[in-house]
Amino acid sequence: MNVLVYMVPLAIGLGLTGLFAFLWALRSGQYNDVDGAALRVLSDDDIEK
Repeated sequence: MNVLVYMVPLAIGLGLTGLFAFLWALRSGQYNDVDGAALRVLSDDDIEK
């Protein structure tokens, strides 16, 4: 049971760290162009004629 004293705050701290990292990524514009990478795969820019 003494392990819970260490593990519960550690789990909460890691969860909050992940949440803050996700919110930072949203605010910095990391998810603005979600369709761009999917469409770039389909382009034939590297094929020489």
